[in-house]
Amino acid sequence: MNRRQFTGAALSVAAIASAAKIDSKIHGVKIGVQSYSFRTMTLEEAIAAMTQVGIGEVELFASHAERYAGIPQLPPPPTDAKGGGKKGGGFRPPPGFREDVRKWRLSVSLDKFKEVRKKFTTAGINLHAFNLSFRQDFTDPEIDRGFEMAKALGVKVITASSTVSMAKRLAPFATRHKITVSMHGHSNLKDPEEFARPESFAAAMAESKFIGVNLDIGHFSAAGFDPIPYIKQNHARITNIHIKDRKKNDGPNTIWGEGDTPIKEVLQLLKKEKYPIPADIEYEYRGASDPATEVKKCLEFCRAALA
Repeated sequence: MNRRQFTGAALSVAAIASAAKIDSKIHGVKIGVQSYSFRTMTLEEAIAAMTQVGIGEVELFASHAERYAGIPQLPPPPTDAKGGGKKGGGFRPPPGFREDVRKWRLSVSLDKFKEVRKKFTTAGINLHAFNLSFRQDFTDPEIDRGFEMAKALGVKVITASSTVSMAKRLAPFATRHKITVSMHGHSNLKDPEEFARPESFAAAMAESKFIGVNLDIGHFSAAGFDPIPYIKQNHARITNIHIKDRKKNDGPNTIWGEGDTPIKEVLQLLKKEKYPIPADIEYEYRGASDPATEVKKCLEFCRAALA
């Protein structure tokens, strides 16, 4: 089945199932997906893939929503005479591109984001978080607009791969809008601005009760920390968990079960303690198949781990 046939078939299934919510709970544990897992697909293709796999919870990657809404796109990078990438220093966005994106964010109709929410609702998928990574160059109006987008999407959580200093800037916005911003961690222990250590998350949460944690157990484990006690101690402030497998000592992403991340133990903890924390599959390893097939393998791994 080619990509177009797959999309058409899956959308047909979605149309049939639109009257009922897709239930991807396994023994009470909410299993969802970060739509970044389908980053090579359009929004509609990603929704079709989730429907085919049987995922009923999603954390929405900003690119899916913003591309649907018409965000300016970078031109393809220039090539050399032989058709390869341009040599020397990498590709830089054209002058003014960042400002064009900012202007677009401040002017785009929020109805486009309401349409995105409706697409998920029609497909029977619950949209529980919006992944918008606030960068240092975001202006205050642009930050505020991010919260308005989240409201249009009908979510109470924004997840963000951001910095420790940005958490202080974001706290007043989160408090005013009453939308939790959950900081997403990585495994870079050298940069004090990165969310890699438990202390960094604690400092951010101290800024506001509307600052939380989007715990990526793959990155957390690769950084040398045990997610089990951390989840036990901080479950009330963890809005969702990213499930992936990585090797220790800042090692690479791996096929699930081949790394050092205690995926099974984390899922069993959620089951035992009945924590209402969505566990979102994040497909990042290099699989041999298409994203839908690989995410389905991850879902089956969760099913076996929770048996």
